[in-house]
Order: sequence, then structure tokens, then C-alpha cells
Amino acid sequence: MKTILVTGSNGLLGQKITQRILETQQFNLVASSKGRNRFPQVAGYLYAEMDILNAQNVREVVERYKPDAIIHTAAMTNVDTAHDHREEADCLNVESVATLIAICAEHNIQLVHLSTDFIFDGADGPYDELAAPNPLSYYGQTKLKAEELIKTSGIKWAILRTILVYGIVNDMSRSNIVLWAKGALEKGKPINVVNDQFRMPTLAEDLADCCLLAVEKDAYGVYNASGKDMMSIAELVGQVADFWKLDRSLINEVSSDSLNQNAKRPLRTGFILDKAITELGYQPRSFVEGLSVLKAQMEINPIQ
Repeated sequence: MKTILVTGSNGLLGQKITQRILETQQFNLVASSKGRNRFPQVAGYLYAEMDILNAQNVREVVERYKPDAIIHTAAMTNVDTAHDHREEADCLNVESVATLIAICAEHNIQLVHLSTDFIFDGADGPYDELAAPNPLSYYGQTKLKAEELIKTSGIKWAILRTILVYGIVNDMSRSNIVLWAKGALEKGKPINVVNDQFRMPTLAEDLADCCLLAVEKDAYGVYNASGKDMMSIAELVGQVADFWKLDRSLINEVSSDSLNQNAKRPLRTGFILDKAITELGYQPRSFVEGLSVLKAQMEINPIQ
């Protein structure tokens, strides 16, 4: 049975990977994150405190547990934070990858790395895996740099590009578009939502499955791994309102330019998913199916 080391295991995707491995018992898991373990179940896997920015710490953890694959989910993903804190973004999104590449090369470990639609300019979406990148934001630039390091590294690697991941876990450190919209509308707050940015939102469970498929099948290369439904952000929030029977009139549609955000966003991304579906067996759910997954989880555990 393969052993997988997951970085950023306290994050949304990291916790979903932990959950899936515990359900399937298909892999041995070493979960790792900075600080204490926030996943509610502690049995059935190992947890290692690991600071991805401390190369020696990373090396010690990898050499102690000897994983066959590393799934690298830890990153700075806030686009405006990366724009404002570029050195920190470089450390988290580029230097940590260089550290993992070096260690994977020494120990013949597969690296499964999470990337983003923000490596594209949004002029020509949806994109396949061979489309030419042209990031508009510093965040996108850091993620593209990491991809380029991996592609020229000579190690065993798979890059999974994803879009606007949503989901829920017990101990959320960050919100996401679905929870933000639902929470604001439930409180009766009017919200401004852009109607000129188009995405394919990704259920965290589906992305976790794709990560594990990449390990199971020894995947090599770039794979698109997003949801399958293309919609504007305004349409997305409208669907959230409809699903939970909330007041759509609170949604105020605006253009991207009106928000005056520091970091520029691509207008239309989206992915062609044929490669991941055919080669890995990836099966993304529709957006409404994804919302049903969240609703069921909230009913089981209302404290979320």
C-alpha cells in the first residue's frame, strides 16, 4: 500500500483528502500542516507538524515517513494577499515547491501539485492542458513559476489545475464563495457580485478524489481538475440563493472594474476536462450536486 504525505492537511482540500483516505483505506496517510492537527478524527493515520517554509523540517519529516507520493496542497491562494505580500507569496508558492522537488528527486517520490486557472489571462477560456499561460496577477505568476520548476525537474510529477474550490469542514480557517454567499444572504445582507467573471467551481471532495487518482495511477503530466459547470460568479451566487431558498434580490450584479481590486482577475477561465476524465477516471459533480453534498454535511453536523 502506498504512503502519501499531504502538505497543508488542515486546509479544506487537505481535510477532504484525509477523509477520503480514511473512508477507502486505499493508502497510508501522513497528514502534515503547521501547528496542531485540526481534523476531528485522529485514528487511522499519522500527523506530523511541518512548516513548509523550513526546508530542514520538511526533509526530516519526509525522511522519517518515506512517502511514495507527496500531495502538495499548501499555498497562498488569496489573490490580493499575494499581490500585496509578494515575498511571502514567493516563499509559499515557489520556494516550498523547489524544496519538495529536491527531496522528491533524492528519494524517488511522486509529487502531485495543485495549480490554478489564474495562470491564464481569461481571454480564451475554457482551456485545455496545452493552452499558453499568461497570468494577470502576481499570484498567477507564482503558480506558473512553480509549474515550470516542476516540469523541468526530472522527477515523477503530476500538476492538477483547479478552479474556485468550495466545501465545508469542521474547523474552517478560510471561507469560500459558496459559504460567503450563503452566510451573507441568510443574514439579509445585500452583496455585490461580479457578472463578468466566468468560472467552473470545484467541489473539494471531487478535487480530493482527483488527487488520489493521480497517485493511484502514477499520473504524469498536467491535468485539468475543476467542476464541470461554467457560470458567472453572479450566476453561481444566484444558484446558491435558489438552492437554499434565499432572497435573490439582495444580489447586486457589478462589473469587475467597479470593484477596484489591486490584483487583476481573468474574466473567463474554465477548463476542458477530457484528459482527467479519460486518463484518471475523474468524475466531477454538477454544481447543484455539489451544493447537495454541502447541505447533507451541514445537516449531519450543524455546528459547521
